[in-house]
Amino acid sequence: MNIIKFIESFTTEGMINDLNAKGSRRDSFTQLQKMGSVAAMAAIPFGLSAFFAPTKAKAATTFFGPTETPTEALQLALILEYLEDEFYAMALDSGIVPSADQAIIAQIAKHENAHVNFLKSALADAAPEKPTFDFTAGGNFDPFNDYPTLLALAQAFEDTGVRAYKGQAGNLISNGDLLTAALQIHSVEAMHASQIRRLRGQKGWIIGSDRGGLPDAAQAIYTGEENVMQAGFDTSMVGNFGSGSASESFDEPMTGAVATNIASLFIV
Repeated sequence: MNIIKFIESFTTEGMINDLNAKGSRRDSFTQLQKMGSVAAMAAIPFGLSAFFAPTKAKAATTFFGPTETPTEALQLALILEYLEDEFYAMALDSGIVPSADQAIIAQIAKHENAHVNFLKSALADAAPEKPTFDFTAGGNFDPFNDYPTLLALAQAFEDTGVRAYKGQAGNLISNGDLLTAALQIHSVEAMHASQIRRLRGQKGWIIGSDRGGLPDAAQAIYTGEENVMQAGFDTSMVGNFGSGSASESFDEPMTGAVATNIASLFIV
C-alpha cells in the first residue's frame, strides 16, 4: 500500500465522483460495521479497492508483513497524526472541554503536534500534505458540540493509532533509528488511549474485542483484540486467567489497510 498514492487519488475529482457514485460515507459506516474478521477488514471496503492491487490487499492481512516500505509506514503514521493533531486543536477551540479535563486534552494536543513535526522532519520531501478533515464524518457525529461524542471519537482515534503503529513495526525493522522513534511515539499514544478511556469511564485497556460503548461502526478498530494465541501459544491456558484476561494481556497490531480505511472516513 502506498499511502501517498492513496491520498493523492482520494483528492482527485475522479475519486470524489467514484465515491459519490458508490455511496455516501454513511453507507461506508454501514459497510465497515459488517466486517467481522481481520481478513475482511483488509479487503478495502467502500469503493477504495480499485486503488490497491489484489496481491497487496491479500498480503496486508498478515500482521507485521513487510507490505510497506519504511517511508510508506511513516507516511501512514503522519496521516494519522495529522488527524489527531487537528482533532485535539479543534476540541480545545470549541470550548466544550470541561475545565477539569482541559489540562489533559491540552497536553495530549501538544504531544500530537510534536509527533506531526517530528514525522514531517523525518520524511522531508516525502511528507504527504495534510488532508482536509471532517470530524462529523458526513454528519454522523457532532463532536464539538457534544463532549461525550468528542471523547468517544478521541478513544477511537487513539486506539486506532496504537494498533496502527504496532502494525508498522515490521516495516520499519530495516531502519533502527526510525523503528526506535516509532516505538517511542507508540508508547505515548498508548498512554493517551488509556487516559481517554478512563475519562469515558472505561478501563485503561481493551477487553477482548469490546468497543467500549462506541457505535457499532467502530467495531473494525477492535476486531482481532480477542486473540489469545501468541506465537503459537494459547495464553488462555496459563493459570486460571481465562480467555478474557489472556486477550487483555496482549494488544494486537492493525494493518495499514485497516488504519487507512478508518482514517478515510474523516477525510474530505
